Amino acid sequence: MAGLYFDELAVGQVFKHEIRRTITEADNVWFSAITHNPAYLHLDEEYCRTQTEFGQRIVNSAFLLALMVGISVGETTLGTAIANLGWDEVRFPRPTFHGDTIRVETEIVELRESKSRPNAGIVTFLHRAYNQRDELVGHCRRTGLQLKRGAA
Repeated sequence: MAGLYFDELAVGQVFKHEIRRTITEADNVWFSAITHNPAYLHLDEEYCRTQTEFGQRIVNSAFLLALMVGISVGETTLGTAIANLGWDEVRFPRPTFHGDTIRVETEIVELRESKSRPNAGIVTFLHRAYNQRDELVGHCRRTGLQLKRGAA
């Protein structure tokens, strides 16, 4: 499904995205490596087993943030986004581990006209990520500049 235009969105609209993703060890190690994040929490199994409350490595939270937003793109902004304007209130209330399967919901929480671009509006999305036990593992508010229907 292509993304939606600004004028096709409504405050309170919720998208329960069909795409799910099981996070692998390779995802976590690769993402941590390419972003130059050497945190033991993501890379050192022995350290995590013996010196943390988790007993195992936890998934890099920046990966979870990117996954949360990425899963939403097909149904919300694919081909209709002009720009991502920012992320606010990014939270990770529970850790995510290798083998967790993530599903995402997106809610439209604010819409406003752009003052500088008559062909666009500003959308605030609330993304929520849940694991296979339906525990909330991440959420954020994301603001984007979205095309209006008929605008190019």
